Amino acid sequence: DHYRLQREKYFRGKHSKGKIFEKLGLCAQIKFVRFSMNLLPSLKDSKLFITDTTFENVPVTIYQPKRTNPGLRKGVLFIHGGCGIFGNKRFYSALCCYLSRESDSVVVYVDYRLGPEHQHPAQLSDALATTMCFMKQAKDYGVDPNHIILAGDSSGGILVAMVSQKLAEIGNQPKIRAQILIYPFLQRMDFMLPSYFQNQYGPFLTRNMVLCLGLKFINKECVHRKKLGRNAHVPEDMKQKFKKWISADLIPGEFKARGYNPPMPAPFSKELYEITKLNDKTTQSPIISEDDIIKQLPET
Repeated sequence: DHYRLQREKYFRGKHSKGKIFEKLGLCAQIKFVRFSMNLLPSLKDSKLFITDTTFENVPVTIYQPKRTNPGLRKGVLFIHGGCGIFGNKRFYSALCCYLSRESDSVVVYVDYRLGPEHQHPAQLSDALATTMCFMKQAKDYGVDPNHIILAGDSSGGILVAMVSQKLAEIGNQPKIRAQILIYPFLQRMDFMLPSYFQNQYGPFLTRNMVLCLGLKFINKECVHRKKLGRNAHVPEDMKQKFKKWISADLIPGEFKARGYNPPMPAPFSKELYEITKLNDKTTQSPIISEDDIIKQLPET
């Protein structure tokens, strides 16, 4: 929690300043936030070996405990968040050092390609390629291939979930021991669920920020955020099809205790539907995958 709060405080400050600079025409918000992240110091840890290398041409940073271990260690492959457009190893180095040091594990940080320059499925392709490479080479890094954990925060969480599902579809792979999904984004069918309104003003990401950053990832303007936030991107037949899995009616009353009075959904917008590529099966929400895939997933 300490590292998470530090990162979130830093990010929100730079995000706000970047928004001001963008409105003044001085600098694009995305470029300012990335520039600020690159100014962070590259941390070192006296108890760890920290190595930069590549897995399948994807840059990775490996954190390995220096103290000897009689057997093979656990491995943690960490996929960072940042709405698919932010994040680098400097921003996450303190967390990766902490995970490796405190859990006596080998941690692999994945520096996947970012949007909007690289659109989906570039991020998934990088995450999947590095995962499969690490699983094959695990013993070279002193890691038990049967004890590899995938972890990710925010948009990194959805990549972890999608990688786990892809591995289940591919088959003939060593099983992932577990997946850790830290406040993940697992569906984009319904932005009017209770949590979106109960947490719309923070404490860190506001509802508007999430919608805007999601639109920026697909290289679109924030002017669409209000309609998107009222599910204008989902056609009626799709709403009916998936409401048995994703619906406020399925959420227990205790999770609506802070009040839940959503506005009426906006009329369907074919433009938004096409912008969000909701009809593309490769970008579907992992939470609504078929049961035969879900039941093969690792402990979560």
